[in-house]
Amino acid sequence: MELKRCLNLVELLQKKSFFLFGPRATGKTTLIKRQLAKSARILDLLNSRIYLRLSSAPHDLETLIEPDRDKIIVIDEIQRIPELLNEVHRLIEDKKIRFLLTGSSARKLRRGKVNLLAGRAWNAELFPLIRKEIPNFDLERYLRLGGLPAVYLSDYPEEELDAYVNTYLREEIAAEGLVRNLPPFSRFLKSMALANSEIINFTKLASDCQVAPSTVNEYVGVLEDTLVGFMLPAWTESKKRKALKTAKFYFFDPGVTHTLSGTLNLDRNSNLYGRSFEQFIGMEIRAFLSYKRIKEPLSFWRSTHGMEADFLIGEHTAIEVKASNKVNQRDLKGLKALQQEGIFKNYLLVSQDPTRAVYGDFQAMHYTDFLDQLWNEGSGCII
Repeated sequence: MELKRCLNLVELLQKKSFFLFGPRATGKTTLIKRQLAKSARILDLLNSRIYLRLSSAPHDLETLIEPDRDKIIVIDEIQRIPELLNEVHRLIEDKKIRFLLTGSSARKLRRGKVNLLAGRAWNAELFPLIRKEIPNFDLERYLRLGGLPAVYLSDYPEEELDAYVNTYLREEIAAEGLVRNLPPFSRFLKSMALANSEIINFTKLASDCQVAPSTVNEYVGVLEDTLVGFMLPAWTESKKRKALKTAKFYFFDPGVTHTLSGTLNLDRNSNLYGRSFEQFIGMEIRAFLSYKRIKEPLSFWRSTHGMEADFLIGEHTAIEVKASNKVNQRDLKGLKALQQEGIFKNYLLVSQDPTRAVYGDFQAMHYTDFLDQLWNEGSGCII
């Protein structure tokens, strides 16, 4: 099955050179081959011959390019040879070549004091599959197994997830020197998966993993840098109710989350199911903002007394997520508390209740209606 992705690389490269980041197995290489194979020269640094040549002599990059013919150059897995970025910089300036530079880890680039092209390349991200990209979308399957293409298309998705977690998240991250001691990092991964979508308690995590809080902070940084997870910052501008300032953490994919935590079955009536549904909606919003190049911050709000809105887009849209098949006005209490701040314009309750309802300034809608409107340029509910 060929899946049509929403990220259009051709459109991006008409504007600028780009770094394209994304976790392993989200489909960057497949997307490049499908969209750019006929229009770009593709240099894959996982190819041993190309890697050995360019790692020993980065200046040889120019000899692999025909400037009169090759107007777009793709360098896949650029973090393997960060020194190439000096040559890329020069070729952008002197030859006006457009580059697409892909990677699954920004850590080596950010912390290696390498040339990040000083604005000559913008950033884009590729995420796991979203609902719009999946024919005959099955919510229950997605919440349990996630949206990695190799998992979704597999006849043995649990095996694919197990291999991903054990080969990449544990062995490869350790092999790259990102962590020094694998057993506590493995304990950390499980603890983080169990706390997915919750506010991070570094002290408790450190105790669970038997490491120092500073080590937990370092581990979280590893997950962010390798794009395996992200921190959702707290919105702290509320005046009428004091807000918590600590961020939440989300893994990038629910299937990976469940594999790390050891979840075998996802009970429809469990709290875990509700958190997975919240994660799914958050991932869709995050992908939407990124793919549509909308520069709006994504955050959440929780008061010290427990009032909460799950996702805030900029300071105009507040979203509460419920996995319930039937919602009512009681589910609006967090949004109503936030409304008293007089800042946000749109208040949405997104659930699995098929009945659409309007309660004054608040809209309640089924998640499919929300996502349809969201991806239709945000019309009617978001932007």
